[in-house]
Amino acid sequence: MLLSLLLAVDAALQPFVKVDAPAVALEHVRVIDGTGAAPKENQTLFIVNGKIAAQAPADAQKLDLSGRTVMPGLVGMHDHLFYPMGGAIFGEMAYSFPRLYLAAGVTTIRTGGSIEPYSDIELKKSIDQGKTPGPSIFITGPYLEGEGSFALQMHALRGPDDARAFVNFWADQGATSFKAYNTLSRAELGAAIETAHKRKLKVTGHLCSIGLAEAAGLGIDDLEHGLLVDTEFFAGKKPDQCPNPREALLDLIKMAPSDPRLAKLVAELVKRKVAVTSTLAVFDAFSEEGFRRALTPLMLESVSADTRARLLQAHIARDPSIWPGAVKLEMAFERAFVLAGGLLIAGCDPTGNGAVLAGLGDWRDVELLVDAGFTPLEALKIHSHNGALWLGEQDRIGTLLPGKDADVVVVQGDPSKNVADIEKVEMVFKKGLGFDSRKLFDSVRGVAGMR
Repeated sequence: MLLSLLLAVDAALQPFVKVDAPAVALEHVRVIDGTGAAPKENQTLFIVNGKIAAQAPADAQKLDLSGRTVMPGLVGMHDHLFYPMGGAIFGEMAYSFPRLYLAAGVTTIRTGGSIEPYSDIELKKSIDQGKTPGPSIFITGPYLEGEGSFALQMHALRGPDDARAFVNFWADQGATSFKAYNTLSRAELGAAIETAHKRKLKVTGHLCSIGLAEAAGLGIDDLEHGLLVDTEFFAGKKPDQCPNPREALLDLIKMAPSDPRLAKLVAELVKRKVAVTSTLAVFDAFSEEGFRRALTPLMLESVSADTRARLLQAHIARDPSIWPGAVKLEMAFERAFVLAGGLLIAGCDPTGNGAVLAGLGDWRDVELLVDAGFTPLEALKIHSHNGALWLGEQDRIGTLLPGKDADVVVVQGDPSKNVADIEKVEMVFKKGLGFDSRKLFDSVRGVAGMR
């Protein structure tokens, strides 16, 4: 019976499939359900026809997973499919990144901005058809950018009408959200938001020319990276102009977490129901210690030799000294935002710093959320349930409850006590199909950063 089921799996997936049965019982597991509730010990999790079930037939395939924890597949909300190639050029990692995300237990991603949108769209189709291993993908269209961008691969909007046409075109192609970037104007952003909302789509932003409070007033749905990219407190800020990012950051990190201006900003975002995407791994990797922590053996064996050399050259050219203080400020901001009732989501952003790799960076995000003061259970909820909630998919993914898709990660150990155990992924179920994490990682050895 199992052989016939395996033959139904596409040949491209077969080398990575460990469990393929209509009904599976994961026995003697610790269950972290993603709701924030305490783990349940020595449980049996049932999977039937790709869904989590309250029971399974007597002939279900039984797996004794003593010593393991099961938890929801992570929902990466800033998980690009491209990677920095040096200078202002980015390369699509359509082969390596989907495998890395899935191997790490990231079963759903929002791309958070696209450089090769057609590649992203066709990759999503291939994954959905079971022809390519990878996570479920929510496509973010090409960047909403203005004149003067540093990135050569981004279209420069030519005013509000162009913004409207841009959103409508890419929505027709399959984009489910849009991301505003550094140099567009308030008029262009407002037009894009209005157009997207008419189509029941959302807009996020990694902003510079527009402050976070201004964007909230325009109706933006989410702010990428949180406080550290905000320029509204910069003394030299001019309307619709992006100041020097380094100068703006140096000015920003002089603020104390208790500054009443930050409390006012948090209150404004919460009032307007604007989410914030945490990408702590990227900021942490700009520091000396964080960079070294990011270069784990698994990360170094995954990337090509040229990529390793490029990473070191880029790091030498940076000033890492400002980043420990900046990360602490961002952590304090995110904690205050959540305590005030804000929706915090998370993603790894493997393009802002090449040391942060697809999937592996999502692990680091969860660990840094714990460093920020969240419990491991809270951090896992942020990176699973909260992402599903923002996507409007909370009835399908994000928690391990009966009736939901069986997106389940099996890890050795207990992440509720030692959050680093989330890195000990053994198996990842996506809609009930169980993938061997190690085999997926092995398939991209020396490839990431090239393709």
